Amino acid sequence: MQIAGKVALITGASAGIGAALAENLRKRGAKLSLVARSADRLAATGGADGFCIAADLLDPAARRHAVESTLDHFGAIDILINNAGVGLYGPSWRAPMDDVRRMMELNFFAALEMTQLAAPSMRARRSGMVVNVGSIAGKVTLPWFTLYSASKFALGSFTDGLRMELRQDGIHAMTVCPGYVETDFQAHVLGGAPPTSIRKSRMFKITAAQCAEAIAKGIERDARQVVTPWAGWLFVIAERLFPEIVDRRLEKIYLSGTGE
Repeated sequence: MQIAGKVALITGASAGIGAALAENLRKRGAKLSLVARSADRLAATGGADGFCIAADLLDPAARRHAVESTLDHFGAIDILINNAGVGLYGPSWRAPMDDVRRMMELNFFAALEMTQLAAPSMRARRSGMVVNVGSIAGKVTLPWFTLYSASKFALGSFTDGLRMELRQDGIHAMTVCPGYVETDFQAHVLGGAPPTSIRKSRMFKITAAQCAEAIAKGIERDARQVVTPWAGWLFVIAERLFPEIVDRRLEKIYLSGTGE
């Protein structure tokens, strides 16, 4: 898809990957509708030409407001980027259920409903793209991040099905699976912390700007999936070919962080 002149609605746009995407797509000539909880930070990201919507996407009414406001302002949504998300570290067997539901609500259900709200206008114009920002943890389950992985696996499966459902309507769907992106993500998780070796590791580490560039290029070539950095595919392939070996290695990293 050509980005210049297209309307892009980006959630989680006040910081991190979302803010970097706003800057990247602006330079490519997109018209931006930016959604996040923080009005002040959102205004800084939006600049003079961004259409900013302060909204908490945990609230279904806020999701509808974001989509309807964008359609009222621009008349269309060409690219929906479901980027908002949150993490939860710790064992799945004792995770607080309120935190689990909150994470699933934002990571999966918000993206699903935003898509359901935007899809009718895309279908009417027989054009559009849905970009769901997942994680490498949605390709290979990370035991210190089990439930987050589950939410991103669900998001990836949804995106794959959506692509097949809407292809005949001229709508494309793309999954993004970044490795470790240098943002404040870990500071805003709902609970827990990653193992020390993971916090210190530079494996698959990229900046938010690098991630945004990979996403923009994926949009331009109508990619099915974007794994960034590319080396992340080696991790995914290793898990597919040698699952037990990868399991044992990940288990060792997990146990080293718990002291068990």
